[in-house]
Amino acid sequence: MPDPALTTSTDPAPDTPADATTPVAASAPADAADAAATAPREAGGARPPRSAATRAAILAAARDRFAAEGYERATIRAIAKEAGIDPSMVMRYYGNKAGLFAAASEIEVHAPDLTHVPHDELGARLVRHFLERWESDETLTGMMRVGVTNDAGAQRMRKVFAEQIEPVLSAVCPVPEEAELRSGLIASQVLGMALCRYVLHIPPAVALSHDEVVAWLAPTIQRYLMADLP
Repeated sequence: MPDPALTTSTDPAPDTPADATTPVAASAPADAADAAATAPREAGGARPPRSAATRAAILAAARDRFAAEGYERATIRAIAKEAGIDPSMVMRYYGNKAGLFAAASEIEVHAPDLTHVPHDELGARLVRHFLERWESDETLTGMMRVGVTNDAGAQRMRKVFAEQIEPVLSAVCPVPEEAELRSGLIASQVLGMALCRYVLHIPPAVALSHDEVVAWLAPTIQRYLMADLP
């Protein structure tokens, strides 16, 4: 639901499509880049990269709010307050809530190259990689929370899977025409564990060590990827 405080003649509603043109009011505060241009120089004549710092603060706040409240309930005003800036600054950088969500939900899973991994170790390699990624990047967990409650988040997760994970698995799939099916089965296990361990915090799943998760999950991943179809 749009934030009533932001639907004025100068600020577009948060749910305006991401490619919409966003007029900027003449009275809106100068953005961080403008502020940096007039800021005192640091030693050596360099000015602080305030624009980059502001964008980082906005994205961090957006991820927190989207993860905690979902796409529909999160507002530009609440995100700006958490970032410690004026809401017009968020609009200036990202246009609207859809544009902000797209930027905040950029995910890089860094899927490993499996072509040189021994075939009998593929399952273990994948499980260990995703455990490390989930625990080192809070964006993944945040987007999973959004993905299970909102179509925008679900679409983002599907895009990540199709563009970053499926090609890596296809490269080692013994039957190329079965790669999509096998990739979907593997996703059901990897995402299911992530949901139980990092979002729902189901105690037995949380209590497992990395080695235990690998020991339990890797054989199933290995079978989904390499075994004959039933």
